[in-house]
Amino acid sequence: MVEALTARGVGALVEPLLEIHFRETKPDLSGVAAVLCTSANGVQALARVSNERRLPLYAVGDATAARARALGFATVHSAGGNLADLVSLVAERLRPQGGLLLHAAGSEVAGDLVGELGRRGFAVRREVLYEARPAAGLSVVAKNALGTGAIDFALFYSPRTAAIFAQLAMAAGVAPACRTITALSISRAADAALGAFVWHRRLVAERPDQPALLAQLDRALAERRRG
Repeated sequence: MVEALTARGVGALVEPLLEIHFRETKPDLSGVAAVLCTSANGVQALARVSNERRLPLYAVGDATAARARALGFATVHSAGGNLADLVSLVAERLRPQGGLLLHAAGSEVAGDLVGELGRRGFAVRREVLYEARPAAGLSVVAKNALGTGAIDFALFYSPRTAAIFAQLAMAAGVAPACRTITALSISRAADAALGAFVWHRRLVAERPDQPALLAQLDRALAERRRG
């Protein structure tokens, strides 16, 4: 994302709102027909504790799929969207009688992947391989940038990080700065998680992926240039 923004002449301040803590438990992969990953962190967590790379891996989106390929997984399929797209892809490519599916997940998940596939006859086991803990507070750099009006756009990739930002901005006393900032969210759920904050504008990507989020940013930048 930083590279994409730099190519557009936009400077970026990266503010991590989640701290990833990996678990050391090695999942039992016997009888598993395929692995399901709803985040790049899930891929990373699985790769840390298992050398298995031959099982087919179904990723929720292109970024998660790219991480899987970079870590050596041989057969990777991307749903190119959200959890509903992943459910559709799995139901299209696999059969319930083909074997157990393993969801490499964090301690908190969005949506009900196990339930959705279970209703289609699939046996899915959710394996918690990491925890994503909220950051304790905004960094000094972020608070200063917000307080001085240096931020024009804020990009949110998930409902959880959007909600955490809202909480931490309120706690830091920089919530009023959002009145001059355009919030760009990857989904309506992420936008809703921002709560009642007053922003200059609130925009939502047409699809829940990074290219669509960047396309929404491009439109906002074009409008800004036209003045």
